[in-house]
Amino acid sequence: MEEHLTADFEEACFLVDLSNVVRRQDLGEPGLRSLRRLALVVDAAVALARDPDVKLYLVADRSLRLGGRHEFTDPADVRLLAKWVRTGLVEEVGDADERVLELCEMTGIPVITGDRYRGAREDFPFLQGNTDDFLEPVPGPGGTVRLVPLDMEVASPAQISRKSEEDVLKKQGLLDPRRRPRSEVVLRNWRCPDRRCTAYDTRKGSLVLLPRMHRGVPTCEQHGLELVDDGPRTATAQVKLLVDGRVKARFTLEDGSTVRIGRAPGDGGIALHGLLPGDLAARVSRGHVELRVAGGAVRAKDVSSFGTRWRATAGKSGPGPWHDLPQDASRDLRAGDELELTEGVVLVRSARRFPAELAQEWQRRTPPSGEEPEAVTRMY
Repeated sequence: MEEHLTADFEEACFLVDLSNVVRRQDLGEPGLRSLRRLALVVDAAVALARDPDVKLYLVADRSLRLGGRHEFTDPADVRLLAKWVRTGLVEEVGDADERVLELCEMTGIPVITGDRYRGAREDFPFLQGNTDDFLEPVPGPGGTVRLVPLDMEVASPAQISRKSEEDVLKKQGLLDPRRRPRSEVVLRNWRCPDRRCTAYDTRKGSLVLLPRMHRGVPTCEQHGLELVDDGPRTATAQVKLLVDGRVKARFTLEDGSTVRIGRAPGDGGIALHGLLPGDLAARVSRGHVELRVAGGAVRAKDVSSFGTRWRATAGKSGPGPWHDLPQDASRDLRAGDELELTEGVVLVRSARRFPAELAQEWQRRTPPSGEEPEAVTRMY
């Protein structure tokens, strides 16, 4: 197997998301992690390329080797993996997904993986609808593996947001064995005992980190100290601003709040004038839509002079039809639903339940009135 691995991606025929392959329990022998699955993938790559000397470039999360050595079926796999890392046959990084996608986009070398990378769609737009660059290992006859083209499909904004948040929770150790958020941790605020630390402070800055679990205890990443429970986390909802299909800003709203969004909605509103080019800003009312957040639900109402359109979350058949948003009544805005203020300017309710952005941070950064702000909402 080792003769098919290379430390030079320029001579590789395939990139391999090693962490994904090693954990695929539907391939090869039983167990949580096994390098035998990589051997089966190498055989499949040789068959697909019709090249007995085919080369593969492997990328792995650091946690594959260091965080789960007890999960390998054969303890010798851990020693072999460590050797490959030392000799450069495995590129070991903190986040393999980002590196694999970076190499794929840069080189065009196909990736062997079972991951759909939904959480990476905003950073790597080439993933949307891609049917050319990814191969999935699937069980073949007699315990073999086949490589089949992987259709990445077009993920909806809600799917992207939900998967992005899940990826963050996973990295922080905040998903339980059934891949659900550990509610006893994420539904609380936390405080570092070091008074200089503001990483988890909901009263300062613009972002608040989720705690990292270390030996079952919420821990400060900067100081390594056990965090102190600082009370229940306030419920929030997040809305994204898309301009010509790209995310320009995110606004996190606190439960119980009512907020107007428009070109320059005045005190307590979200001003978009600094985020839109002049031609688009001119077609957005000063106060265009009103959002009310209550009990985790978001209701939207048109308050504009130009009108607002609404459509439901994109499903398997694509986005639903546009409907006029009424001015005399409000309607529920579910995760992924879109509000079109004018062509090219869309508000989307994010599916994130635990955004890092502090609620109402946009209010501290955006002046209450006027068309030319000195500072505008934080850009992403």
